[in-house]
Amino acid sequence: MKNYRDSGAVGALLDEYERAVEELKILIGTVNSEELKALVDKETPDMDCRSIQTILTHVVRAANCYVLEIRKSLGEEISLPARVYYNSIPEYLNALNDLFQFTEKLFLDYPLLKLEEPDPQQKIVVSWGQSYDVEQLIEHAIVHILRHRRQIERFLIRLRN
Repeated sequence: MKNYRDSGAVGALLDEYERAVEELKILIGTVNSEELKALVDKETPDMDCRSIQTILTHVVRAANCYVLEIRKSLGEEISLPARVYYNSIPEYLNALNDLFQFTEKLFLDYPLLKLEEPDPQQKIVVSWGQSYDVEQLIEHAIVHILRHRRQIERFLIRLRN
């Protein structure tokens, strides 16, 4: 039986985030090196969505950026990371573990972090222009992983048929 965190809303967010990351890790654990690098969608103008490798690079970078956006909103001076393209699934599995620990550390570093912010002027404005409070941004991070897990599932169907 799964152990759940007992820290209220933060615990629920972290439990669901961890579940999304674990599901993605299980899926990509079936991917071989040829499938990782194969250009599946050559027509898309989105360079982050051409192969499983580009999707995973995007997922890892975005997840770290969400935490960095929150930290920046708290006054930390942080620059956003560059894209890192790994050449193997074990490297992506490590990166996914690291991104979850990085997210978890945010809540350890800021145990009284306010999740909800009704004042639009106090919301975090992210690089693509959307405004979020902390809870909404972490919820977005969870769904972001789910959406790209689904995309990878679809890519694998195309590659394996």
